[in-house]
Amino acid sequence: MRKALVVGIDGYATAPLSGCVNDANTVAAVLETNGDGSPNFSVRLMTNPGGSVSKSALREAIDQLFQGDPDVALFYFSGHGFVNTNGGLIVTDDYQKYDEGISMDEILNYANKAASKERIVILDCCHSGSFGSPAIDDSQKAHLSPGITVLTACKSDEVALENGGAGLFTSLVVDALQGGAADLRGHVTPGSVYAYVDQALGPWDQRPIFKTNVTKFTSLRNIQPPVPLTTLRKLITYFPSPTDEISLDPSFEDTSDQPDEKKVDIFKDLQKMEGVGLVVPVSEEHMYYAAMNNKSCRLTALGGHYWRLVDQKKL
Repeated sequence: MRKALVVGIDGYATAPLSGCVNDANTVAAVLETNGDGSPNFSVRLMTNPGGSVSKSALREAIDQLFQGDPDVALFYFSGHGFVNTNGGLIVTDDYQKYDEGISMDEILNYANKAASKERIVILDCCHSGSFGSPAIDDSQKAHLSPGITVLTACKSDEVALENGGAGLFTSLVVDALQGGAADLRGHVTPGSVYAYVDQALGPWDQRPIFKTNVTKFTSLRNIQPPVPLTTLRKLITYFPSPTDEISLDPSFEDTSDQPDEKKVDIFKDLQKMEGVGLVVPVSEEHMYYAAMNNKSCRLTALGGHYWRLVDQKKL
């Protein structure tokens, strides 16, 4: 069981935003299903407009999110963030001076006490990097219980930007979830999402923050692999060891004078593997010329990694 609470607030009385509800709707839609349409997260969506997102209502929803023992509990928030001497807060639509919203420390406390195997917090708001660095005890360390991962739009002293009616950070997260951060098995993990966002934002942009205390990453979403898994599993058949090379000749190429049907099928698989960086021709620029000129092909470092995954029956 996987559940997610997705929150977006635009309707702040004195400082309205324009992209947070759109962000929440988009994130909710992406999380609900995997790339093949199969169910993924059971999503509860809270937005304003669309209804009030008061402190009491949101606090209750967060409490309910982290109750029980689902495999994954995910909290996403897009809206205003605020920081004071007591730490960071996510701002609700009934904010008042000295009572702006829900403390990030309080949310962390819910997550730390939860029985869920994995707890993931994603915040797209100003000062969101304050999450996971509690201010109440003046500690400079992140207090994350095992199983918690935090991904934020910016550092504690930065603002989170909107661009074209959407949060810059969330737009990148959505792209990552839709496949931009998928590995060759089609898995999108919190770590790969962060790597995708980090590479897209330069040193002069807002800097995303990633904090985690896990022994392995869970998959946030699965998409169709760029190469079928049945094809990837042939790596150990085509290459008996990760350092072996496959000798090629014109019979591997179906446009040659004397193509061999079995070799042609193997060559098509090898070309698919080349397309995703697992295989490279030796002493030729393209696989076609490697075959036509009686050269060979070999695994790349990435190909060796996936060879070992197949060999260890992890793929």
